Amino acid sequence: AFCRGRVVRVPQGPLIRVVGTEVVIPCSVSDYDGPSEQNFDWEFSRETDFLRIVSTWDSTFTSKEFQNRVGRGDIKLRRSSNDAVELVISNIQPPDQGIYKCSTPSTDATVQGNYDAEVQVKVISDGLVVSGIKARSPTTLKLSEGDSFKLRCSATTTSPEHTHLHVTWQIKSGATWQDILSLTHEGKFQPGPVYEERYRNGDVRLDTGANDTYQLSVSQAVQMDGGAYRCLVSEWVRGADSSWQKIQEKSVEVASMAVQQTDVLISTLNVSVSEGDSLDLTCNITTDRSGIFQAAVMWYFTASADDALSDAQVLLSMDHDSVVSDSALLSLSRVDRNSYRLLVRDVDVEDSGYYTCQAAIWAPQHNGSWQKVVERTSAPISVVVTALEPDYEVFLNASKTPKFSDDPTELECRITNVQDLEANTRFTVSWYYRLRLRSDDVVPEQLLASMDADWTLLLGERSRERTQNGEIIFSKKAVNTFSLRIQWTSESDRGDYFCVISAWSRHRNNSWVKSKDVASAPVSIFWATQDYTLTVEAVRLKPFFVAGHTFEMTCKVSSKNIKTPRYSVLITAEKPLADQSSPNGTTRIISLNQDSVVRLEDWTDQTRVDGVVLEKVQENEFRYRMYQTQISDAGLYRCVVTAWSPGGGGMWREAVNGLSNPIQIDFQTSGPVFNVSVHSDNQMIYQGELADLLCIITAEGMALEPDDMSFDVSWFAVRSFALDREPVLLASLDRRGIMTQSRRNGSSDLSLERISPLEFRLRVYSCEDHDFGNHYCVVTPWVRSATGVWQREPDIKAKPIFLSVKMDVLNAFKYPLLIGIGLATVIGLLSCLIGYCSSRWCCKKEVQETRRERRRLMSMEMD
Repeated sequence: AFCRGRVVRVPQGPLIRVVGTEVVIPCSVSDYDGPSEQNFDWEFSRETDFLRIVSTWDSTFTSKEFQNRVGRGDIKLRRSSNDAVELVISNIQPPDQGIYKCSTPSTDATVQGNYDAEVQVKVISDGLVVSGIKARSPTTLKLSEGDSFKLRCSATTTSPEHTHLHVTWQIKSGATWQDILSLTHEGKFQPGPVYEERYRNGDVRLDTGANDTYQLSVSQAVQMDGGAYRCLVSEWVRGADSSWQKIQEKSVEVASMAVQQTDVLISTLNVSVSEGDSLDLTCNITTDRSGIFQAAVMWYFTASADDALSDAQVLLSMDHDSVVSDSALLSLSRVDRNSYRLLVRDVDVEDSGYYTCQAAIWAPQHNGSWQKVVERTSAPISVVVTALEPDYEVFLNASKTPKFSDDPTELECRITNVQDLEANTRFTVSWYYRLRLRSDDVVPEQLLASMDADWTLLLGERSRERTQNGEIIFSKKAVNTFSLRIQWTSESDRGDYFCVISAWSRHRNNSWVKSKDVASAPVSIFWATQDYTLTVEAVRLKPFFVAGHTFEMTCKVSSKNIKTPRYSVLITAEKPLADQSSPNGTTRIISLNQDSVVRLEDWTDQTRVDGVVLEKVQENEFRYRMYQTQISDAGLYRCVVTAWSPGGGGMWREAVNGLSNPIQIDFQTSGPVFNVSVHSDNQMIYQGELADLLCIITAEGMALEPDDMSFDVSWFAVRSFALDREPVLLASLDRRGIMTQSRRNGSSDLSLERISPLEFRLRVYSCEDHDFGNHYCVVTPWVRSATGVWQREPDIKAKPIFLSVKMDVLNAFKYPLLIGIGLATVIGLLSCLIGYCSSRWCCKKEVQETRRERRRLMSMEMD
């Protein structure tokens, strides 16, 4: 246990072998030095000196006594790994009984351990006899599926040693033998992998009987039980190490089994019957079974051949006692021992599908009970029930066709030449529309509406909204007549229309199934149209007028190809570039719709709410007036007219638009010219300070009295260094002195005041960071004319100036620093006072200490 050395191992003897069998003796070596592949020498001794048998590395190692057998291959070495070999002796004989020694040449640096090992081999006579019972050759047995059979074989041994037998029944259905059931040498039953479940159910058994017989019993034979059967017997002996060793094996073929399969067939492959006839199907059971048995039959129905039998509908069934389940229209009868007939009376279209027959064979048991021995299912058979289609024709007629837009259209779909009409038949209609194209392109039809078997109307996407609004009406005028009416036909309704009449048949369950569709020939709805034309002419009634007078213009309209038109009028103004209130330069002033309702559009001057008037003079003439015109009213004025024609349901439909020629308003004036500028004494201020901004107006040209001038002033700010953001209104002051201030988020405040007739000042108090940016003012001058009318001049925008707001660092931190230093000083002094008082009165402790004598030296012993 404490040293390491080479170890050569062979099996522990004696090894008992049967004469004539092949003997394999393994030998291995471990714990060696040198190369990984080791060499081996085998020697043999009966009772004298050892004879050399064979070697892995020396071809001249074999003695003369064994040279012939080694040369023929009867004795050979078979290497299983680098450190293990097997000595193989085929057809061992009694003279081969003796001691076999396995040796390994040394490859170690030092000699330690054992370099050889010996094992005794004992050769005994063959005493195993295996035979079939009362059969010199294998017999062929024919069975029906579900029958039982028994096979027997005999196995004995006269071996001088104490041996055990291992009996295995095998079947050969292909090229290899397969285990059925074994009785092992240890007395245990061991089924094959395929027969485990049948062994647990008791269908496969292995019994022992007198005279050393072994009987295989199989009940309820199946298709896989067909093939050749043999009895395989092996002889086992317990070795010196208490392990079992197989010393020989023999087999005998007992019988060949043929199992006749039970088939279930339906006599007819594919069946086609007419509606109302009877369906006759026969289920035939093919079996060679003799004796007493009963069959149970069950019929299934599926709509598709791919449906599983578990999901199928059970029609009728008959058990092995010939008890049939009840059904009114179905009957199941027994024709003979192997045939069963299914009769379906008065078949319907719903009976089309696949029919399957399932049959089970029941056999009596010894205790009087019945047991199901086999069950088979036939292939599904296709049954097609042909519906009896009624014979009829469909004719589509247009009773009303439109000649203009918004005229009504009515179509009638008639059923004609009806033949073979039954009481259980009804008709429904489906309406379709197809766009008409000049090219050969195929356009799919669009479903307008359809009826189901209960005459319920189902609307398509194209007609759903118009039908719900009453513009399209679907109706049934008579038993054989259906109508489609479009109350107001539009150009999008032009095209081809056709109807489809569907015939429905009532089935046994009172359900309705569509049996036939017949389509009519298409009817074209089309009328010639001409392009709408609209002409608008604007005329100025007064050739010349001055500011403050009334501007007046008329718009005359003429149209063609429009049915009973009405007109809506919109007055627009195109202002100069310096006075554009809308992004596209056009301002909508006032409008009058087709029902003569006037509406102010973008006219927002509250002082002149009644300053513009639009009225209808005649059916095709409209007049526009503007009272007390201002200088800012200068521009080009037009009439935008829209022609409307009556549509469906009293609604008006837009037909065409027209634009008149422009009428210009231009004032020739020699009045003053105003300029505006922004000024500030200090554009860089600190937070919290006051910012002063002046809006200065200058007038050039004709001098005016201060009472004849008035101004609207508005201040704006752009919160950026560049003018790339939307301006924000700060405050405004109108000419009446009313100030309007926008809502502010910060704490700063502002004021706007007039300090002279031409100067306005904006003050921002307690400025903050968000008060920075470009600031400018917009001025709207008002000038009183000689007639006493105030005229509004165009808006004037001043050039912006940038206001910068900075922080005063010294003032911002002065008071916080003084307060911090003061608090720190007070707290420090207070801490010193508390420490002094605590050490003086609270924490003082008297300590009395014994006075020690001072010595200069101390002896080592005392230390």
